[in-house]
Amino acid sequence: MNRRIDTAETWIEATPERIYQAFLDKEELVQWLPPEGMSVRAPVFEPWAGGVYQFVLMYEAKDGALGKTTAQTDVSNGRFVDLVPGQKIVQIGTFESADPAFAGEMTQTWYLEALDGGTRVTIVCENVPPGIQKQDHVAGLRSTLDNLARYLTND
Repeated sequence: MNRRIDTAETWIEATPERIYQAFLDKEELVQWLPPEGMSVRAPVFEPWAGGVYQFVLMYEAKDGALGKTTAQTDVSNGRFVDLVPGQKIVQIGTFESADPAFAGEMTQTWYLEALDGGTRVTIVCENVPPGIQKQDHVAGLRSTLDNLARYLTND
């Protein structure tokens, strides 16, 4: 069993409740979720415990086979396991891929902790598929957090 854990965290000048709202509102989520160099669609998005989602992440660069699902896309299907308003979001997802290096369920937990007039946001990814390079994954998580901070600063 794969037990790799990748994490990233940042401090954002927004309340935990506001960050939670930005995560559960599909129109907001698609604006800040994709890492640098990507865009996202959410054709399925049911933000409640037991609800399912599908994220289609598209690479903007057309000069290489980067994607896990196709050369230009990563498709992730999953479900929301636990939602604690203003505190925690837990989701379990899998990538659509013919490559077994990307197989398996990855648990992603977002922790929101009020701190110093803002919120410390920590992402913990458990059972990260071995096909995802650790340094690339952590860079992507950091990029997503930076996007969220920028998005909420312009709020």
